[in-house]
Amino acid sequence: MPPLSRRTNAEPVYLSPSALLATPDGKQLFVACATASRVLVFDPASKQVTRSIAVPESPQGLALSPDGRRLFVTCAAPRSTVCVVDAASGKVLRSIPAGHTTLAPVCSPDGRTLYVCDRFNDCVGVIDLKAQKEIARIPVPREPISSALSADGKLLLVANHLHAGRADVDEVAACVSVIDTAARRVRTNILLPNGSTIVRDIRISPGGDLACVAHVVGQFQLPTTQAERGWIANNALSFIDLRHQCRLNTVLLDNIEQGAANPWAVAWTADGKQLCVTHAGTHELSVIDAPALLRKMTSCGARPSPGATGSSSSNSVEASSAAVPANVAAPGDGRAPAHDLTFLAGLRQRIALKQKGPRSLAIIGSEAYVGNYFSDSLSVVDLSVNSAGTQRNASLPGPARTIALRPEQPLSVVRQGELAFNDASLCFQGWQSCASCHSSDARVDGLNWDLLNDGLGNPKNVRSLLFAHRTPPTMALGVRATAQLAVRAGFRYILFTVPPEETAAAVDAYLESLRPAPSPLLENGKLSKAAARGKKLFMDDKVACASCHNGELFTDLKPYDVGTVGKFDKPEDKFYTPPLAELWRTAPYLHDGSAATMRDVLTTTNRGDRHGKTSHLTERQIEDLAAFLLSL
Repeated sequence: MPPLSRRTNAEPVYLSPSALLATPDGKQLFVACATASRVLVFDPASKQVTRSIAVPESPQGLALSPDGRRLFVTCAAPRSTVCVVDAASGKVLRSIPAGHTTLAPVCSPDGRTLYVCDRFNDCVGVIDLKAQKEIARIPVPREPISSALSADGKLLLVANHLHAGRADVDEVAACVSVIDTAARRVRTNILLPNGSTIVRDIRISPGGDLACVAHVVGQFQLPTTQAERGWIANNALSFIDLRHQCRLNTVLLDNIEQGAANPWAVAWTADGKQLCVTHAGTHELSVIDAPALLRKMTSCGARPSPGATGSSSSNSVEASSAAVPANVAAPGDGRAPAHDLTFLAGLRQRIALKQKGPRSLAIIGSEAYVGNYFSDSLSVVDLSVNSAGTQRNASLPGPARTIALRPEQPLSVVRQGELAFNDASLCFQGWQSCASCHSSDARVDGLNWDLLNDGLGNPKNVRSLLFAHRTPPTMALGVRATAQLAVRAGFRYILFTVPPEETAAAVDAYLESLRPAPSPLLENGKLSKAAARGKKLFMDDKVACASCHNGELFTDLKPYDVGTVGKFDKPEDKFYTPPLAELWRTAPYLHDGSAATMRDVLTTTNRGDRHGKTSHLTERQIEDLAAFLLSL
C-alpha cells in the first residue's frame, strides 16, 4: 500500500488499482483505486468503466454482502472508515469508523458482521453492521494484511505481514492466525517457513479444505553474495490445511534461472482447477494446475497429523522426509524450502503482463482480471485458451490483453522511483526488488541480513528508509556517507545490477518524499497521558535519552558504543544514533534485532545504562517512556 500522507499537491493523481472484486453474476467488477480515493465500476462485457464512486480516503479493500446489495469499502487512513455503498446505484449510504489503516473486509455468511484487518492496531476489527460500529477487536501478532473466512463463517484466517519477535534467533517467521469467530479469539498461529516475511494475500479453496498464502522467504542465514537460485530471497505459496489447522506444505514460485519476485494476490477459479498468483515484482501472472499440484504434494508424503494444533513448527504435519522434494519444506518443520526449483515444472504457466505492479486479482468465469498498480490498467487473461487461441488441454492460458483505466500520462519522478523500488525486473534474473526487504513502502521486513556493505559475518537488522536522506551517514555502522550512495550500492550489491543514473535518482526522489504515519498510540492526534509523562522522562537529564536523540528527527548523527556489541560485531564497533520516527512500526530494535519490544530496549538490552539511564526507573516510568517513544 502507498505510504500514508505521502503525496503532495504537486503529485499527479494516479489510480493505483489496489483491490478487485467481482459480483457473483460476473456482470460488474469493482476496482479500488488507492491513490485516487475512488472505486471504479467496470463492465466485463463491454470492457468499459461505467461509474466512479468517490470515497473519503484510500480504498484498500472490497467486500460484498451475501445478497450482493451492499459493497463495503475499507478506506485506509490513521482513522479509517468503512464505506457502505449501494452496489446498484453506487451511492455511499454511510461510513463506519474503523482502526488504523483498515484493510481486507470480509462479510459473514449471515450478513450481520464485517471483519476487517486494522493493520497498525495489530488486530482484526469486528463490525456489527446493524449497529454500524466496531464492537470488538481481536489481537493478532503483527500487521494483519489479508483475511479469508471459511464457508460456514466459523474460522477466519488472517495473514500477518511480518513476524513479531526478535531477529537474532534461529527461527524468524511470520504466521497465519486462525480466529474462532464465535469466541472472538485466536485459536492458533500457524508458523510459515523460517524466513517468511512480506506476507500478502490469503485465499481459501472452493472446496473449503485448503487455503494458500503468498509470501517471500528470506534466506537470512546466508551472506548476500549472489542472487542466483534464490540465494537471498525466494517467493512462495504456503498451503494451510483448514481441518487440522496446520501448514501442509510450501511451494516455491521461482524457476531455476528466473525469480518470481513479490507474489501478491491469489485467486482460485470457481471449479478449483486453477490457482492464480500475481507477481508484483516481475509483472506476471502464474496460472497453476491446482489438482495436479495437490496430487504431487500428496505423493511426496505430506499429510496432516491427527493431533496437530498448528501452533508451532514442530508437530503440525507428518511427512516422509525421503519423499519430500527438495524445494518443499518438510511440512510443519519451520524450515525454509531448499533450492531445487523444479517442483512446479509442467504444472504452471507464467504469463507476462507487460504492465507494471500487478497487485490485485479477480476471476470471472474463465477470465482472470489483474489490477496493475503502476500502469493504471487491467490485464485480462483467458484461462480457457492457449496462446494459439484454441481450446486448452492443460493449464495453457492465453496471452494478456490490456485495458487502460485512464488516458496515458507520464509518470512523475517520484512515481518512477516508487516503481523502481518495487520493480524486480531491475534485479539480476528477477529474484527480488528493494521491496523484498523493505516492503512496498520502504520500511522493514523484521529480518537480519549479512550484507556486503561492511564485510561478511556481521548481520544487521533492516532499517526503515524513512528520513534516510536526511540522516547521513547510512547503515548502522555509517559505512555509506549518504543515502544516495547507499541506493546505488543497493542496486549493485543486492540486486546485482547497475541501472541508469536517472533510475537511481528517481528512487532517491521517492524515498525523500516519504512521510511518517501517525502512531496508533496517539489519542485524537495527541500524546496520551502516559506518553506525555514519558516525554518528560525522555527530556530529563537524569535519563539522558535526549542527549543523543535530539533535534527534529531525534538524532545527533553521531556514532557511539552503547553496549550493544554482540558476538558477530567487532569490539571497536560504534553504531550511529538512529532517528526515532515510526518506532511503533519498525520492531525488532537495535542493530541486531535483539530487542523485540521497546520495553526490551529500555531494560534487558540496556545493560549498564549505556543507551539511556533507565535502571533506576520504576515499572510505570518504563511503560510511560516506552509509550512516548512508540507515539513518535
